[in-house]
Amino acid sequence: MKAVRFHQYGDATVLSTDEVAQPVPGPGQVLIQVSGTSFNPVDAAIRAGYLQEAFPVALPQTPGLDVAGTVAQLGDGVTRFRAGDQVVGFLPMTSGGAAAEFVIASAEVLAPAPTAVPLADAAALPAVGLTAWQAVYEHAGVQPGQRVLVHGAGGAVGGYAVQLAAQAGATVVATAGARNADRVRGYGAQVAGRSADGVTGEFDAVLNFAPAPPADMATLAGLVRPGGILVSTATPAPQDDARGVRSVSMYVRSDAQQLAKLVDRVDAGKLHVHVAERVTLDELPAVHTRNDAGTLPGKTIITV
Repeated sequence: MKAVRFHQYGDATVLSTDEVAQPVPGPGQVLIQVSGTSFNPVDAAIRAGYLQEAFPVALPQTPGLDVAGTVAQLGDGVTRFRAGDQVVGFLPMTSGGAAAEFVIASAEVLAPAPTAVPLADAAALPAVGLTAWQAVYEHAGVQPGQRVLVHGAGGAVGGYAVQLAAQAGATVVATAGARNADRVRGYGAQVAGRSADGVTGEFDAVLNFAPAPPADMATLAGLVRPGGILVSTATPAPQDDARGVRSVSMYVRSDAQQLAKLVDRVDAGKLHVHVAERVTLDELPAVHTRNDAGTLPGKTIITV
């Protein structure tokens, strides 16, 4: 089978398309014929070797944390799925990824795929959707009537977070560039411009999904009302003990039950899956190159 792999850490040129043996599922595992995976910025950070301590991987390594595909074979003890089922999942950051024709996954991380979007496009949901879900509901605990700021709402995580916070009954203010502003408004947010400098008022929760220098993080912390919370994925969140502002620097975890709830919302028409572009597996090295240059247009699906 074909798989994109890197045999050493480095820039995007270390990625190559290799012929490798098709894997065989072990107990509790599922072999998935991949329809699509997606690019996440952490894929590039792992490939470059920046996260060796946090996420040590065995080389050669196949990137691709998100998978959408069809169950091809079941390992011993798997009863939740059958061959032919369409599934989505968020794979561990240290295991082999889904930028391949087939991938092994633990049945525990998988959920039935949504039927309202093409199967490959469903790969735009797991990692970023779970990040948004956990930020909005677990960490921020967004409640009806609250005021929530989503910084970086034009990105994949931010777009889902706006939708989830609005559905929780919050008034949502968002920052987004001109290219994504109309889409974010369609999700139910008031767009206050690209940066936090144009945001006024106080918020029960501020959710940051954009890389930000310390000065910007201080600005975001200052927008949190006393007793509120600042949640950040991209940059560490500063403490403000004097005003009782809690801060959380979060990492997403795989959760099949939460993923199934996201899928239900997609199929009910309550959650929009945004895909900026679709490329083929052979084009994945070019996607990494464009990410490193800052020229990716948004969420990119790699079709297999």
